[in-house]
Amino acid sequence: MKSSITACPLDCYDACGIVYDDGKLMPFKDGHTNGFLCPHINHYDKYERIEKARYKGAEISMDEALEKLQEILSSTLKSEILHYRGSGNFALMQEVTDHFFAGLGAVLTDGTLCDGAGEAGIIAGRGSNKNMPFSEIEKSDVVIFWGRNPHTTSSHLLPILKEKKVIVIDPVKTKVAKMADLFVQIKPHTDIFLALLLARFVHINDTLDEEFIEKYASEFDEYYELTQGVRIKTTLENIGITLGDIGDILSMCIDKKVAIVCGVGIQKYLDGADVMRAIDAFAVSLGMFGKEGCGVAYLGNSKEGIESPFNTKSKKVSKVNTAFDDFKTVFIQGANPLGQMPDTQRVKNAMQRVENVVYFGLYENETSQIADLIIPAKTFLEKDDLRTSYSHNGLMLMNKQIESEIGISEYDLAKRMCEKFAIEIKDESEYLEHFKNFGVLKINGCVEVENRDTVAYKNGFDTKDKEFIFLEEFDSPQEEKEDELYLLTPKSSKSLNSQFQREQYVYLNPSQGFLDEEEITISSENGSLVLKVKNSEDLREDSVLIYSGTEGVNNLTSSKHSYEGKSAVFQENKVKISKK
Repeated sequence: MKSSITACPLDCYDACGIVYDDGKLMPFKDGHTNGFLCPHINHYDKYERIEKARYKGAEISMDEALEKLQEILSSTLKSEILHYRGSGNFALMQEVTDHFFAGLGAVLTDGTLCDGAGEAGIIAGRGSNKNMPFSEIEKSDVVIFWGRNPHTTSSHLLPILKEKKVIVIDPVKTKVAKMADLFVQIKPHTDIFLALLLARFVHINDTLDEEFIEKYASEFDEYYELTQGVRIKTTLENIGITLGDIGDILSMCIDKKVAIVCGVGIQKYLDGADVMRAIDAFAVSLGMFGKEGCGVAYLGNSKEGIESPFNTKSKKVSKVNTAFDDFKTVFIQGANPLGQMPDTQRVKNAMQRVENVVYFGLYENETSQIADLIIPAKTFLEKDDLRTSYSHNGLMLMNKQIESEIGISEYDLAKRMCEKFAIEIKDESEYLEHFKNFGVLKINGCVEVENRDTVAYKNGFDTKDKEFIFLEEFDSPQEEKEDELYLLTPKSSKSLNSQFQREQYVYLNPSQGFLDEEEITISSENGSLVLKVKNSEDLREDSVLIYSGTEGVNNLTSSKHSYEGKSAVFQENKVKISKK
């Protein structure tokens, strides 16, 4: 055992520090982990993992599995091999398999099922997507949770909310909304109009940060003209809020240090990039960038300032709407496309026509159930790695804690295949050292990625002229149909996408007239599924909530891309509900 210090491998905001002590996962007490771990990692060892390799349903040894993988790859044209890698295990060494497949001449994926539209909007306005770390949010006077549910997705933000004013903007009355100083329960997919109105009223009320605007956002007057295209009375009625709500939000923010903490739900639409860009523009109007305790937090670029040592130059296809049946062999790593990709029936039909489906992961799921070859992976405790974060600047060592005969690491699998196919690969220690060299030891004893700004955009934005680039147009509100409801697909407190304890219900406002546990059919243009009902007053009457990871939820979702960012648009489809 090298060290008892490691870090959480899960693909979420917090990226907790962990101490492995006598077989138990304990929270690292320094830094933002703050003495506690979230339920997912707290119960990490309670979930049954895949222990044995299988081929065509029969157990085989690891050596036999790797020989079978070599045989499959050798007998397939390189252009007919697809490597589909997810982030079920989140760390920097995961990309080593891309190195192998790129060297082989296979096809990789790009695009995202998560945050790509929002990031595209941020980059379009700011020029880059930099973290607003937890340490800066801690310095804020006011925190606005805009479509973000910290009790579920960022529990380590909760302790730093003491003595702060909290505003929540969300279609769902979440736990944090119930304790907030102000809760604005807007209609889904109207965030952009609220952001446009907020920026407009900052100008109307003569509360612009004129100095900041002149220096870093000189085209605000043109943007203000764009916001005038929003009819105030009609738009407020459409959003489901009042002019008083606008006033309350602004009165709590003026002359205060404000952090706007955004979730991914706000951008799960075709125009998701515009939504994030409009929220950024509101923050710009108040001069909320480049100042301590101020900014907009989303999912920062976790690899900012880090150069990959791996070769990943290869033809790529979209992760959102991959045509699996274009390939003879599909190697799936740390992902569950049959559960998590949109338009499940299309994915299932295509996957059934693939000759060789290889699944490399930790847990059984819809994809492992149809795979021809299953290769069990090692857990984060059984290998060396490093990770970074979306929400802080740490470079966290994930030191190997235990020896195990179960599974194989990503590096060891890639090395074995590289050697078989005469592809150059360095020793694992060289790659680990390469990543470590991007770290610098801070005065608090933590290692962070070197040259990252604690306060982002202090000297202007990362655009050509250092100025924020505003939206020049936006989509008009869609026409409403009486019998259609908005589909919301947030994260569950019990699962992380399709890992762990997955939900099995559809949540409705009681006004829909269904009983708890009653089975109903939910349908969209893409498909349908049957689920049992749980009623909740926390939902708007025009919304249906089905948690991400619920089996069958993606029967309902479209495989279209966002206009920018090549991202999935899970909430673009509206749905209808009926008795089973």
